[in-house]
Amino acid sequence: MKNLSLILNGVLFVAIVVLYILHFSSDKNQSQEPTAAVAAPLPVNIAYINSDTLLKNYEFSKMAAGELENKKDELQAEYENRARGLQTEIQNFQQNAQNMTIAQARAVEEDLTKKQQNLLRYQETLTQTLVQEEAKISNELYDKVADYLRDYGISNNYQLVLTYQKGSGVLYANDSLNITQRIVEGLNQAYALEEKSDSTAAQ
Repeated sequence: MKNLSLILNGVLFVAIVVLYILHFSSDKNQSQEPTAAVAAPLPVNIAYINSDTLLKNYEFSKMAAGELENKKDELQAEYENRARGLQTEIQNFQQNAQNMTIAQARAVEEDLTKKQQNLLRYQETLTQTLVQEEAKISNELYDKVADYLRDYGISNNYQLVLTYQKGSGVLYANDSLNITQRIVEGLNQAYALEEKSDSTAAQ
């Protein structure tokens, strides 16, 4: 008798849970139907720019790339000059080592070892300098393009402007959405005005 009571209670509990689920899921479906009918998709104006083309044709980008390359060459020349000087010292030591006392030879070896370590640290410093310079230029380039695109998007009623380059996630985009040329022209005009303003201020 006790077992039968437990079974009946269990069956009633399951029945209540099923009814509860059915009741609230039907209410949920009913409440969602009008919302789905009311919510109509809004038209979205989308465009894209080819980042490879932009970087190749944007005057600021070309100028910045040239400056970075010059900086790299300058730092590389400084490093090679120091490395050659150290190499000459090492060769001189090797040639004259037999004419030195053991104490003199050890002192020169210690000095050369310190200079080698200093040269390695100098190389690391140059690498960090280049990385920081590249990051600075990249951030400046990004800010210039992003600021211009924001204003351009607002003026031309674009809700979304994507960037595209070969190997990115976009496999196809209609050419009518490509605004790269217009953006490059606008950016170059803005950069020319900026350069003119800077040169006038410097006079």
